[in-house]
Amino acid sequence: MKFKHSAASSLAAILLALGCAAAAQTAPNAPLPSRQQARSFPGQLLFSRSLQKQVAAGKTSPSSTVPKATNQERRSLNITSYNLDLHLTPRNESLSAEARLTLRNDGTQPLREIALQLSSSLHFQGIGSNGHRLVYAQQTIASDADHTGKLTEADILLPAPLAPGASMPIQLFYGGQIPVSGQRLEAIGTPQSIAEASDWDRISEDFTGLRGFGSVVWYPVSSVPASMGQGNRLFEEIGRQKLRNSTATVTMKVAVEYFDQPPDVAVLDGRPVPVSAPVSMPTASFPGVVTVSLPTQTIGFQELSLVLASRQLSRQDHTNVFALPNHSANVADWLNAVAQVTPLVQSWLGPKPLVPLTIIDLPESDDAPAQVGTALLAPLTKTSPSALDAPIIHALAHAYFNSPRGWLQEGVPSFMVTLWLESTSGRKVALEYLESQRGALAIAEPASPGDSTGEPLISAWDPVYTRTKASYVFWMLRQLAGDQSLQTALQQYVPAKDTNTQYFEDLLERASGKNLHWFFQNWIYQDPGLPDLSVTNVFPNKVGLGQTLVAVNIVNHGFAAAEVPVTLISTTTKVSNYVRVPADSSITHRMEITGTPLEVKVNDGTVPEVGDSIHVVILKTKGSD
Repeated sequence: MKFKHSAASSLAAILLALGCAAAAQTAPNAPLPSRQQARSFPGQLLFSRSLQKQVAAGKTSPSSTVPKATNQERRSLNITSYNLDLHLTPRNESLSAEARLTLRNDGTQPLREIALQLSSSLHFQGIGSNGHRLVYAQQTIASDADHTGKLTEADILLPAPLAPGASMPIQLFYGGQIPVSGQRLEAIGTPQSIAEASDWDRISEDFTGLRGFGSVVWYPVSSVPASMGQGNRLFEEIGRQKLRNSTATVTMKVAVEYFDQPPDVAVLDGRPVPVSAPVSMPTASFPGVVTVSLPTQTIGFQELSLVLASRQLSRQDHTNVFALPNHSANVADWLNAVAQVTPLVQSWLGPKPLVPLTIIDLPESDDAPAQVGTALLAPLTKTSPSALDAPIIHALAHAYFNSPRGWLQEGVPSFMVTLWLESTSGRKVALEYLESQRGALAIAEPASPGDSTGEPLISAWDPVYTRTKASYVFWMLRQLAGDQSLQTALQQYVPAKDTNTQYFEDLLERASGKNLHWFFQNWIYQDPGLPDLSVTNVFPNKVGLGQTLVAVNIVNHGFAAAEVPVTLISTTTKVSNYVRVPADSSITHRMEITGTPLEVKVNDGTVPEVGDSIHVVILKTKGSD
């Protein structure tokens, strides 16, 4: 195992147990304790309620009094604000929490009961609303949204139905342990060491990393259970949760116990925050305490995350690297890699980052790197500089650009990676990289508008759209608007002003002076699928001495219009035009060229299609009659 649980127990844990026993005897409709009452002993929650004791006392029945929530009810419930008060005890790998949430019914039917979920290693200890306890029943459900492969779900009976569009406050107490767990990956045959290198989330004395829904569900959510064996369903659910959170707000206060070194780097909701001076210093018997907090802000298109670590800081320009002592010699390589890719990011996204880039050393050398907001978490091992480029440029783009729109938040960093490939290895390599991902996009897209509504990019949540399709869209916008105009639009983008769907379109049209609405309709505001092009006929016709007029018939069997490059090659020269091919239509495009026409190429891989995205017709081989 990567981290062994400490056998030590603290006085605080005993006080918590006594508090739980006392609270279990309270009447179900009695008022909830106040924040001050809940903290009679520092950092511990005295209000809790054991479901088993309630059932034994005849106060609620999980099977009859509280019906199990349906998937429709889970999907209807939206959490629009989080106010989290956490106490971490790293020596015991544990947390206790008070969460004050605002819930909204986004469905079409009133909700008589609701469901909230946590990691299966955590448990609800009390739930109330407006100062009164709510009746609830806990169950364990299978879901790979958590590293344990299971979730603890509280099915909660509401005192009155929550009408469609209506909101209500709710207060929860919960707690438990979060050790490293590779259970969900081990269940599908992954060796334990590999599973734990991927799912490294944990609370521990030298490192706490909780990446949120999709890794470890350390805060309450309402989700539809999904497993890795259900195709893309789990990743769709992760994306759907990110889309829900994109407009929700979060406030966070965290108190952390320590005995050795206090944490000196903290990232809450993907944003670095300062760590306070110790509130109390440790002794032989009692821990010290430091606090970190996050003022109220919008979560954005990301999972709610929490990272705390004790590391050595190295700083260069707008980059902070926090390394383990045994990796300090490698920090220079990482800082050099940042310096190498920064000019490209600045040319597209502006001269200064919105926040410094934070790089945090992961505990084990085989841990899988991860992006958490503007922070890059990776083992700072000795690595070839070229291997660092892609993860660093992706992380750096997040530091320079932020958006509540998934296709911009994830698409811009993914686009930056392809630009780096183009600048270092050539356009062909960049397009081959895009082509390697096109197949998954073609499978996800609807075959026709009648088959499904697809997933319009403006509100997309699936990574195949927010990353792969968005990257293609930026490549197409380069051609339509020009690099300079696209750079200007990205640098003028202000997240707080993106309150209507046409905001980015308006920025780009002003920068380029072009009407791009047809493109945004086909590729961003709606999802009619991908184009499906073919060249049906090519007619060369000599029109003068050494001149040939070539007519190219192009058919689009798909339902998305596209503007594609058409290149004509002769024995002496090459001519390229960009041609707009309407959806479900055919056109004839004429091009004049000197010399004998040899080849026609339609599309060069910049426009994704249902099938191959390059169409070549050979007219005559060079040197033939």
